[in-house]
Amino acid sequence: MNLQALIPLIGMLIIVFGAGLWAGKYVRSSTSFLQEYFLGDRSLGGFILAMTMTATYGSASSFLGGPGAAYNEGLGWVLLSMTQVATGYFVLMILGKKFAIVTRKYQAITMVDYLKGRYQSKWVVLLSSFSIIIFLFSAMAAQWIGGARLIESLTGLSYIGALFIFAGSVLIYVIIGGFRAVAFTDAIQGSIMFIGTLILLIATIIAGGGIEQIMSDLSQENPHLITPYGAEGDLSATYVSSFWILVGVGVVALPQIAVRSMSYKNSASMHRALIIGTIVVGFIMLNMHLTGVFARPIIPGIDIPDKVMPLLALEVLPPWLAGIVLAAPMAAIMSTVDSLLLLVSSSIVKDLYLNYMKPNASQRQVKTLSISITAILGIIVFVLALNPPNLIIWLNLFAFGGLEAAFIWPIVMGLYWEKGNKYGAIASMIVGITLYMILDAFDAQLFGLHPVVLPVLISFFAYVIVSLRTNNKISLSS
Repeated sequence: MNLQALIPLIGMLIIVFGAGLWAGKYVRSSTSFLQEYFLGDRSLGGFILAMTMTATYGSASSFLGGPGAAYNEGLGWVLLSMTQVATGYFVLMILGKKFAIVTRKYQAITMVDYLKGRYQSKWVVLLSSFSIIIFLFSAMAAQWIGGARLIESLTGLSYIGALFIFAGSVLIYVIIGGFRAVAFTDAIQGSIMFIGTLILLIATIIAGGGIEQIMSDLSQENPHLITPYGAEGDLSATYVSSFWILVGVGVVALPQIAVRSMSYKNSASMHRALIIGTIVVGFIMLNMHLTGVFARPIIPGIDIPDKVMPLLALEVLPPWLAGIVLAAPMAAIMSTVDSLLLLVSSSIVKDLYLNYMKPNASQRQVKTLSISITAILGIIVFVLALNPPNLIIWLNLFAFGGLEAAFIWPIVMGLYWEKGNKYGAIASMIVGITLYMILDAFDAQLFGLHPVVLPVLISFFAYVIVSLRTNNKISLSS
C-alpha cells in the first residue's frame, strides 16, 4: 500500500464530505426539498456551471476508460476523442437560455418534468423515466467500476474491497448533500484536473525520453499506432467523423447534462460557462488521451487498460504528487456517480411516484423516499459492478447512445418546433431506442457509421412525420 499516494486521496475525500455537510444545511433549511436536493435551487454561477458540466460529462470514462482506449488504439483515438471539445459550448448554445426559461415556466425540476409540461402525455413521461433508469444503470456501473479500479491501483486492495470503500463513500456523500454538494465539489475537482492532467502529460513525456523517442517506440511496436486509423486500422474516417454525433451533438440529450442547463442563476453565468467549459474540456481531453498513448512504451503490456492512468501516475510522478493528480479524477468519478444517482432517484420519486402514485405526498415523505431510493439504487449498482469488463468506456458509450437516441428530438424539437406533439415524441423515442438496441446488439456499423447515427437520423424523421400527420387529430380533440 502506497501511503504517500493515499494521503492526498484521503484529503480529497475529506474535502468532498465537507462539501456534502456544507450543502446539507441548504437541504435542511430549504422550503422546497425537491428544488434544492435535485437542482441546487437554480443558483449556479458560470464557473461552477462549467466545471460541473465538465466533471459530470468526463468522469471515469474520460479519465480511465478513454486513456485506456487510447493506450490500445494509439493516436487515432486521440483524434476521435477531440470531437468532444465543443460539447459544453454546443449544449449551452442549443439549450441554454431558452431551456432555462421554459423549464422555469413549467416549474420543472427534472428533464422529464420538462417533457411532461411540453407534451402533456403520460406515455412520454413513462417512456422517458424508464429510459433514464435503464440506460443510466449502465453509466453508473461504469463509474463505480472506475472508482474501484482507481482505489485498487493506489492501495493494492482487492477489486471487491476497493468497490466496498467507493460505494460506502458515495452513498454517504450524496445522501447528505444532494445536487449543490455535487456541483460545488465539481468546481474543485475540475480545477485540480485542469492542472493535474498537464503535470501527468509532461512527466510522461520526460519519462519516455521526449516526444520524438516516444513516437519512435510506438512506430517500432506498431506503425498503425501513430496513424489516425487505430492499432488495427479500424478507425475509419467515416466512423471517427460520425462519433461526433455520440459525444458532440447528441450530448444535448443526456439528462445528466441537460439538467445542468436548468440550474444556472442568470444569463451572465451561462455565457461565462460557455467559454470556460469549452477551454477546460478541450485541454483536459487532449492531455488525458495523449497521455494514454504515450504511456504505452513506458508501461507496456497492461492487461486491464482502465488501470493505465493510475499505474502511469505512480510510475512517472513522486507518490505524493501522483496521489494529488489521481485524487481529482477520483472525486470527479464520485460526483458523476452522485449526479447519476440523483437523476435516477428523481425519475422514480418525482416523475413516477409524485406524478402517478401519490401526488399529495408530504415534503417529509418525499425526503425519506428520495434518500431511501438513492441508497437502494446504490446497492443495485454495486451488485452490477461486481463483475466488471476490462474497459469501462464501452459501458458509458452504450448508455450515451441509448439516451441520445431516446431524447434528442423530443428535447430539441420540443423547444424549437411548435408543431411537434406527443405522438411525434413517442414515435421518435420508440424508433430511436429500438433501432439503437438492435444495431448495438449486433455491433453493426452500417455504412461505416457509429451505431448511434442512424437511430438519431431516423428518429428525427419519425418525430417530424408523425407530428405532422397527427396535428389535425390533436386540433379536433382540443
